[in-house]
Amino acid sequence: MKRTRYVSAAAAVTLIVGGPATAAAAVSADAARTATAAPALRADVTAEGAAAAALKHYPGVVESLDKDGSVWHVDVIGKDGKGHAELEVSASGAVTEQNRDTGGNAAENKALVSAKVTAEKAMKAALAAHPGQVTTVEWDDDDGTASWHVEVKGKDGKTWDAQVDPTTGKVTRSGSGSDSDDDGGDDN
Repeated sequence: MKRTRYVSAAAAVTLIVGGPATAAAAVSADAARTATAAPALRADVTAEGAAAAALKHYPGVVESLDKDGSVWHVDVIGKDGKGHAELEVSASGAVTEQNRDTGGNAAENKALVSAKVTAEKAMKAALAAHPGQVTTVEWDDDDGTASWHVEVKGKDGKTWDAQVDPTTGKVTRSGSGSDSDDDGGDDN
């Protein structure tokens, strides 16, 4: 409140002494300093932060999490195994619900809901094996053997693929994927 009064008073003095053009320049310079400072305070949400925000909005178990630009797409299965929500988490951590379904088949999600190792624990295990930033986490049970697929972008720009055991948390398979320009190679 005091800052607003000081800026207003300074603008009035500048207007009286220097005229309208000088006053406009002074106010514009102050507004530019304020606008420049605001983005510096914002930090993009990490995978771990996106998962936490999604679970706060829709309690359950993260099934998948994927970054698309500055937005995280997070699928959450309800604790009962029947509910499902598709959520978006912005860079600031704001959650937007894209879709919600409450009529799912709990038997299909039983292994995920009862897994000892959650998506959050799988991310930690993958990061312990390959430091960097998680870009994707996905529950995979297509071939009858459940595991977490975690992609980590290393500081060197390479993407590391890790398979994390949902019972032990052990990184069972990992390898270097592609460079950040995604050459489509798979070195697993």
